Amino acid sequence: MTDAQGHTFGWPGAIARNRDALLRVVAVLFVYAGLDEGGAEALPRRAWRKILRLLRPAESAARRLIVIAARGIEVEPPKPRPGKTPTAIEQLQAAGLLVIRHGVNLGLARAPRPQPVTPPKSASAIPAFPLADPPRRFDTLAWNGQRPFPRDGFALADPDEEVSARRLCRRLAALRRALDDIDGHARRLARREARRDGGLPCTGHFRPVRLGHPPGHRKRPSHAVDDMLRECHSLALQAMRGARQRRADGEELKGGTNDSPPDTS
Repeated sequence: MTDAQGHTFGWPGAIARNRDALLRVVAVLFVYAGLDEGGAEALPRRAWRKILRLLRPAESAARRLIVIAARGIEVEPPKPRPGKTPTAIEQLQAAGLLVIRHGVNLGLARAPRPQPVTPPKSASAIPAFPLADPPRRFDTLAWNGQRPFPRDGFALADPDEEVSARRLCRRLAALRRALDDIDGHARRLARREARRDGGLPCTGHFRPVRLGHPPGHRKRPSHAVDDMLRECHSLALQAMRGARQRRADGEELKGGTNDSPPDTS
């Protein structure tokens, strides 16, 4: 796609088309997981695997739609927070005028203090949709005899065995919420990138689109979600290249205006 085509490409239409297709996939997965009736506590392993088979590429495609939607959002990097003012006790400790010893048994003079009761976190709380692809895992030992695969003495997992579906249902709910608010998650991604560009610390792994194939990629597509992921991945790479080019042009223009004339003396 050339630069002229990039300016006329219908990004909102591409986002809306793929979002609607992903919502149809998520609706089917909601029925599989019983979320249309409140969610299932456990599922047969065969159903759990089938949902996970479609959930991984759907999450990757949704993440790339968020990257596309965030391509034109400009956010100023947040200002670093000022340091916390030390308390009077901390100032005395720093000056060496006060020494506090911990772990000293004071006997009856040490009255027990009631611990504050914190309400337990609800297990049904929907987690935040991850904005970064999970990092690749590399096996340093490989399979050259250092980690042999057992050929006998093990039993295959029972496909009809009931397995917990709580985490799977929470991931489905987070995916549905992300698709319902792509613009909000795009602003969230832009704020995180501005924080990283400003040199402020960011927790966890941060690479919205990892190098190589996306999570859930299959060489031989067997479901419509595989084609959606392929298209969304291609569009996200184009959007990222365009964003990098715009930043480079802006920095070059800014640097050109600040250039001073050469010294001829």
